[in-house]
Amino acid sequence: MSDNGRKIYAVGDIHGMLVKLERLLDRIPFRDDRDRLVFLGDYVDRGPDSRGVVHRVLQLVARGLDVVCLRGNHEVMMENYLKDEDVAFFLVNGGASTVHSYSVGNEDGRCVVPDTHKSFLRGLKKFYETDDYLFVHAGFRPGVPVADQADDDVYWIRDEFIASDYDFGKKVIFGHTPFLKPFVDRRKIGIDTGAVYGNKLTCVCLPDEVFYSV
Repeated sequence: MSDNGRKIYAVGDIHGMLVKLERLLDRIPFRDDRDRLVFLGDYVDRGPDSRGVVHRVLQLVARGLDVVCLRGNHEVMMENYLKDEDVAFFLVNGGASTVHSYSVGNEDGRCVVPDTHKSFLRGLKKFYETDDYLFVHAGFRPGVPVADQADDDVYWIRDEFIASDYDFGKKVIFGHTPFLKPFVDRRKIGIDTGAVYGNKLTCVCLPDEVFYSV
């Protein structure tokens, strides 16, 4: 998989569930000096502490860990909200809880997103590729080269990708669509296990394909 026994730990959709993220980080046997941590997007919305989740991920980056952060559809919606675009769409799709998390403690109750968090949103990756794996938030359109994938598919696709047996040349690790337990077939692994809906937050260790859930 990688030099010197490096492992990749990919984490599914967090959605503001900071407590579950902390418990998961405590549980996985991540080696700071060797392994890579990949977040598949949807850090924000629906859960109680979106601001805390973004802050925690930024702390991991600041520690100098090998961290890769992908963009999810909820980060797309949040970026649009911050540009005063599609505001209602963001708010009704879980964004109201994000606004609240960025308002708590402010004297005037306004939603204030720090510049570091805005930079974090702008710097998120569309997808991530290694020698053996493709990491993406929602999935890819079957039959379309990865480099030519439309944003709408990368961040939003569901059934057309999940039901397909199309071979993208590498196993695809994805989130976005919640399952009660990780989805595994010969082409793909889905690790959104509905943490914000009362189910578990899940991480997969690669190449072992060992799952950790809290």
